[in-house]
Amino acid sequence: KQHGVSDNEGFEERKNAQDRLQLGKQQLSAIAPGMVEQLQSTYDGFAPELTQFILEYGYGDIFSRENLDRKYRQIATIAALTALGNALPQLKFHIRAGLNVGLSEESIKEIMLLMTVYSGFPSAINGMNALKEVLGEGK
Repeated sequence: KQHGVSDNEGFEERKNAQDRLQLGKQQLSAIAPGMVEQLQSTYDGFAPELTQFILEYGYGDIFSRENLDRKYRQIATIAALTALGNALPQLKFHIRAGLNVGLSEESIKEIMLLMTVYSGFPSAINGMNALKEVLGEGK
C-alpha cells in the first residue's frame, strides 16, 4: 500500500500449528468420517510427521481455503489424481470423498471421460476402473 500500490488483503495468516491441525481434522472429517483416526493409527507409530503434514498443510491450509467449495475441490483432486495415473489408493479415497460431498456417479464418470483428452486413455480407463471399484464397495 506504500507508493500508491494497491493490493488486496490476503487470508489472515494462521499463526498457530495447533489451529491448523484442528482445522485440518475438521476438514478431513467432513469429507471422510473416521479418516483422521485411520491416518493416526496407520502412521503415528511409524511416521507421525506424515499425519501432521497431511492434516496441517493438506487439510488445514489447502483444503480449508474458501474460494472453492468441497465439491469443486473434489472435482479438481479427482481430475489431478486421474491424470497423475500413479496414485490409485488416493484416487479411490477422493472418489469416495466426492460422493460423500454430493458429487454424482455421473459427474465423476464425466471427469474420467474428460481426462481422455488431457492425460490419455490409459489414465482415464484406470480412473473409470477405480470408480467402478468404489461403487462396487457399496453393494
